[in-house]
Amino acid sequence: MAEAIKIRATLQGDIAEIRVLMPHPMETGQRKDPENGKPIAQHFIQTFSLSANGNPLVNGQLNTSIARNPLFTFYASGLKAGDRLAMEWSDSKGEQRRDEVVIAAA
Repeated sequence: MAEAIKIRATLQGDIAEIRVLMPHPMETGQRKDPENGKPIAQHFIQTFSLSANGNPLVNGQLNTSIARNPLFTFYASGLKAGDRLAMEWSDSKGEQRRDEVVIAAA
């Protein structure tokens, strides 16, 4: 199973800054294995979603041109301490990961 998604939310008045780090190799399929010269198979996050208290905030699609361990920052209004944020992704090999955090008081 993949490493846990790291989610950090910082409240700044009525705006929350949400930073998400999704550990993933994000292989493009264009690199070659240095030991045998064979191409390394594609393996990248295809879709992701961010929700707050079960309500969708962001849905997105990625492709092979995104760097390893993608880091995203989102801003949302109306969130408060105690709300639950959940991030999930699925990749080109059918793997999935979902993690959630509770927004801490400032």
